[in-house]
Amino acid sequence: MVKITSHLTQWVCAFFKRLLAKIILADDEQTFHPPSDSHSSRNASRHASQREKETLGRRRMWTVRLEGGPRRVNHAAVAINSRIFSFGGYCTGEDYSTRKPIDVHVLNTVSLRWALVPCQTNLEDVPFQRYGHTVVAYGDYAYLWGGRNDDGACNILYRFDTNTMVWSRPAVSGPVPGARDGHSACVMGSHMYVFGGYEEQADRFSQDVHVLDFETMHWQYVYTRGLPPQWRDFHSATALGNRMYVWGGRGDSQGPFHSQREVYCNRIAYLDTPTSTWVHPATYGDVPRGRRSHSAFVYKGELYIFGGYNGLMLSHFGDMYKYDAETSVWTKVNTLKDGPCARRRQCCCIVGDKLYLFGGTSPLPVQPAQRPQDFEPPDQTLMDHSDLHVLDFAPTLKTLSLLAVIEARLDVSNLPQDLRWEIATMTTNNSISRPLQMTG
Repeated sequence: MVKITSHLTQWVCAFFKRLLAKIILADDEQTFHPPSDSHSSRNASRHASQREKETLGRRRMWTVRLEGGPRRVNHAAVAINSRIFSFGGYCTGEDYSTRKPIDVHVLNTVSLRWALVPCQTNLEDVPFQRYGHTVVAYGDYAYLWGGRNDDGACNILYRFDTNTMVWSRPAVSGPVPGARDGHSACVMGSHMYVFGGYEEQADRFSQDVHVLDFETMHWQYVYTRGLPPQWRDFHSATALGNRMYVWGGRGDSQGPFHSQREVYCNRIAYLDTPTSTWVHPATYGDVPRGRRSHSAFVYKGELYIFGGYNGLMLSHFGDMYKYDAETSVWTKVNTLKDGPCARRRQCCCIVGDKLYLFGGTSPLPVQPAQRPQDFEPPDQTLMDHSDLHVLDFAPTLKTLSLLAVIEARLDVSNLPQDLRWEIATMTTNNSISRPLQMTG
């Protein structure tokens, strides 16, 4: 035990020295401060708050990378308590010619184990397998709306009880939005706001807002003021206070109609829900490139985005940015240790101080025969992921020590059982997904 402790101490010290060097030497975040105004004291306070956030942000670290989870693309997920529920999506090579019930996978964020939820017998209340849908949490329920399969889109509301693992179809009233996919949904108070997407019946992109009251189950079309964001799909809409922030997505130069001349907007807009007014704030800093099929999440009052795809550039992204709504400043986020590869159509969920990122698709090495004018890489050049990555925004000394043990591949047989168990959870792959079959 003395030998193990001595080795552990040496490796932990070495680990911290390397970590400190990275923090000091790395150009972690190039901070941009907006132009000053006459309220210098207010600006000074904001800048001090920004510096404090940057100091804390330097601790962000990718701590876990596991394979073998659900191999899914364009799925939807939500965190409820300490579990993450992932719904549907698709995987290249699987048979989707027949309609089948949607699959649900659950991640225990303590053990980092995935499990498949058994399908209930009453299939009438179970949504069909789909992609491009949204899922939001309200109480202990997950509400699924929209999405499509090869036969078409859907506009039926489904409710999943995370305690009983049972689906139901709540009765709704009011003008139900048209079936669509690639829309967004977020919750503010007891209301779910739906924006954009591609409407099947109208065969066009949308820029409309619809709201569902969870207490009355009544749909309502929102008549907004101000200039709405351009028509788009596969954007993100994120709730911050009583505002819905819309960013990214794919639009078209012909406005609502699909002409194959894609537009990727990188300007942020928010809907002030008390007044139903659209606002387009001036932004500063390192503004990310426009993209679609990215992920967006909120941590400590700031909006983050990760990944995505730009069809004009034929580029997948593996970068992360954050937006401070108080200062309207974008900042590129750098993290410690290796993170996920560039990808799109993944899911990101926050639980406590940790981000759980899983799934999505990435490009394989480009083949010489691939046509440069293709907007969309063919399925044969993409790889669907079954991995899970954990980004710890506030890693503890215990976590850092466990990482040092893992990195050094030390013998852990004499460590306490609870520490051995934690190391096992951080290093043992799951076994949900089928083996990857490379195509093309």
